[in-house]
Amino acid sequence: MVDKKKSVKPIVKSVVKPFAKHVVKKQVHKISKTKIAENKLQKAQPFEKLMEPPKTKFGLRNILQAIVGATILAIPIGFTEETWRLGETLPMWNITIIFFISIFFVTLFAYRYFKKRVQKFYWYDLVKRVFSIYIISFIVVALILFVIQKAPWSSDILLSFKRTIIVAFPSSLGATIAGSLK
Repeated sequence: MVDKKKSVKPIVKSVVKPFAKHVVKKQVHKISKTKIAENKLQKAQPFEKLMEPPKTKFGLRNILQAIVGATILAIPIGFTEETWRLGETLPMWNITIIFFISIFFVTLFAYRYFKKRVQKFYWYDLVKRVFSIYIISFIVVALILFVIQKAPWSSDILLSFKRTIIVAFPSSLGATIAGSLK
């Protein structure tokens, strides 16, 4: 009988020992995971910064790029007599349609650009960028047409407005493309 007891103990030890090692390894792994998680929480940004939307910068550089892009296309189109005549002959309804078409194209291009570059996309940033680009283009075109005396803002505001909208259509597209360049 003594032999049976001695032979049983090594068998029990050989079964229990690997099981105990497995349990200990799991516990060590759980502890290390929680310590890593605690360290990450300590180093993490505050909640306010995590919830803040990513800023799409529209700084001085972007404004200057939009001015240059608007000027590049405003000069050749603003100096043609066809655009001056279109401003005189087109009714206001057509000018309004041209305005909305230009806003639509600028929005499409800016949306496509934003979707590629910014992971979390916000509509407010898109609307802000589209209208700031169009306003910059409109001001550049109005200034160019005023300098060449084809936008008489003091005497005929409607004619000046029509001509500016017509030339601002390609000018705003140029400003959008130039604003997206790095």
